[in-house]
Amino acid sequence: MAESEEQKLVLPIIDSHIHLFREADLPNHNWYDPSKPIVSGARFLPEFKEAAKSAPSLLGFVFVEVDVKHDLDAGEEGWKLPLEEVATLSRVALGEPSEEDIGVDKDDAKLCLGIVPWAPMPLGAEVLEKYIAKVQETAGEAWPKVKGFRYLVQDKPHGTMVQDKFIESLKLLGRKGLVFEVGVDHHRRGRQQLDELLVMIEKAHDGVPEEERVTFILNHLCKPDLSIYNITSDPAFHAWRTAIYTLSTCSKTYMKLSGAFNEMPASLQTASASHIFQSTLGWLGIILATFGADKIMFGSDWPVCTYNEVGDDAWAKWRDVVEKMCWMASLSDEDRAMIFGGTAKKAYGL
Repeated sequence: MAESEEQKLVLPIIDSHIHLFREADLPNHNWYDPSKPIVSGARFLPEFKEAAKSAPSLLGFVFVEVDVKHDLDAGEEGWKLPLEEVATLSRVALGEPSEEDIGVDKDDAKLCLGIVPWAPMPLGAEVLEKYIAKVQETAGEAWPKVKGFRYLVQDKPHGTMVQDKFIESLKLLGRKGLVFEVGVDHHRRGRQQLDELLVMIEKAHDGVPEEERVTFILNHLCKPDLSIYNITSDPAFHAWRTAIYTLSTCSKTYMKLSGAFNEMPASLQTASASHIFQSTLGWLGIILATFGADKIMFGSDWPVCTYNEVGDDAWAKWRDVVEKMCWMASLSDEDRAMIFGGTAKKAYGL
């Protein structure tokens, strides 16, 4: 065991899924509720570095948009806050913080490996083209670090992601070599979200040359219900498992090992990494068996992983859970390196 602990320290890690925001940004988010003090204050680069300090081999992170407020019906004015988020992360990525970017310095630039902003995907390719031009203008010299876009569908009406204009937008991202970050929620929205996800991927890739197909990066195991006790007979688990098997066969489709804490009961969130691993083995085992090490990647979902009952040690705890999965499966050093960094490099083109 001593050898594995030593190896864990030197294994290069890319955290493929974090969110960053300053205290002043909080009211700009759709999820913000001032009555919940657990989300008060900044969750910016200094706080992330403190959370991940147990991993001296951390190479950096991919920033994913934080669900800022936007208005699809307001034209370019509805893009104001998403573009401000791009501007903030671009300053981080260039090591050129403003006075408001408290605690960030020029040496932090190397940690920001990729940026995935929001995009108005339902509005079609013509509007998306204009928006991407705005993002490029806003990002300036940081534009090469913009690796793709996300539009959360987990809380949108059924059918959103399979509309013609949405598919148009996905095909445009593929032609531009940009990924699409997929946020769906099987736990709360049911099987239809996973069924539509499969249709979306099929439509987006239909008739498109392999080199122009958009890359899909699935967030948070597609948010399964990790409170299920008897997975052998539960229909929701069976539906998730069937969808995962099919998703794993799709070309240019990757899965993030992330976001699990928010799908667990509170009693499990506070448990040890060993107990969490044992309780989630049914799900993690299927992800590993289907996608394989070269199509799954470690992501902390920081700071969301610290909310509810989990606490400030959530980053290290989730890293340990993923480590235990690797050792239980007797993965080679090469496979472990893919999960903790290599797959993210490949999928995002870092």
